[in-house]
Amino acid sequence: MLSPTGHHPWRLSVAPMMEWTDRHCRWLHRQLTRHARLYTEMVTTGALLHGDVARHLRFDPIEHPVALQLGGNEPRALALAARMGEVWGYDEINLNCGCPSPRVQRGAFGACLMEHPALVADCVRAMRDAVRVPVTVKHRIGIDRVEDYGFVRDFVGTVAEAGCEVFIVHARNAWLDGLSPAENRTVPPLRYAVVYRLKQDFPHLTIVINGGITTDAQVAEHLRHVDGVMVGREAYHNPWWLASWDATYFGDPSGRTLDRDAVEARMVGYMAREGPALPGGWYAIARHMLGLRHGQPGARRWRQVWSDHRWKYRPVHEVAERAQAALRGEALPLA
Repeated sequence: MLSPTGHHPWRLSVAPMMEWTDRHCRWLHRQLTRHARLYTEMVTTGALLHGDVARHLRFDPIEHPVALQLGGNEPRALALAARMGEVWGYDEINLNCGCPSPRVQRGAFGACLMEHPALVADCVRAMRDAVRVPVTVKHRIGIDRVEDYGFVRDFVGTVAEAGCEVFIVHARNAWLDGLSPAENRTVPPLRYAVVYRLKQDFPHLTIVINGGITTDAQVAEHLRHVDGVMVGREAYHNPWWLASWDATYFGDPSGRTLDRDAVEARMVGYMAREGPALPGGWYAIARHMLGLRHGQPGARRWRQVWSDHRWKYRPVHEVAERAQAALRGEALPLA
C-alpha cells in the first residue's frame, strides 16, 4: 500500500494531542506539509452519539490525509462513531488504547484497554464491519511497571486477528497509578527496541513508532526498523520542522519554497475568516502558531504580541502588523 508519492501512507504523521490538534492546528500543519498524516484529538463515542457532531467532526478538505481518533470501549458505539467519521470524510479511524489520563481510566478505555485484548479485537472487528476506511490502533508497549514483551506481543497478535493492519506504538509503558498524563509522556522509559521487535515478529503489519522523537536523525534511524514515525509535541512546539518533511521523507521538493512570513500571512487570513464564529475569536486559533518562529531572532517578542490578551478583541490584521513590528525590534504605540 503506497501513497500518491510512492511512499508508505503512514511514513510520517503528527500525533493526536488533546486540546492541541484541533482543526485549526491541523490547518496550520497542512500549510507546512502536504503529505504527512494528521490526526484529530481523541473524540469519545459519547461526544459523537450524544453531543454536537459538527463541532467534533468538522474539518477543512485541505487536511487530507486526516484520521479521526476515537475513545471508547463498546463495540456497537464505536462502530456507529466510526461510521459517522467515514461519512464526514475521514481517511482513517483510529482507536485510542494508549491514553493514561484519570478521566479516561474512569471511562475504562484508553490505555486500560490493553488489559483486555479480546475486547479491543471485538471493537476493531465492529468498526471494520461498519466502514471501508482503515481501522487502526494506537497503544503503549505495556501497562504500569511490568516490562514484559509478551504482553504487547500478545495484544498486537490478538487485535491483528480481528483485521487491524496498522499499529501505532508509543514506546513507553502507561503507568496508570501515580503519574499525571504529562508525567506519563516523560517518566516511563522509552524502549524503542520493543517496537522494532514487534515489526520483526509481525512483518506483515504496519508498525509506526511514537514517543520522544524530535530530530531528523531520530526519524531516519527509526525508519530503518519500522514502517512509519509519528511525531507529537515537537511538531506542535516547533511546527516549522514540518516544512522540510515533504522534501526529506516524501520526495516532494515543493515545500522548499515555503517561508514563515507567507505561512503567517495565510494563518492571519484564516483567523480573519474563522475567528468570528468562535467563542474566543481569532485569539483561540493564534495559540497554535506560537512556535512558528522558534529559534528566530525576535521570536520571543513576536510570540508575546500574539499571546497578549490586550489585543484579543482587536482586528487580527492589526495585531499581525504589531507582531511583525515586534519581530523587527520596533515598538508600536499601545493605543
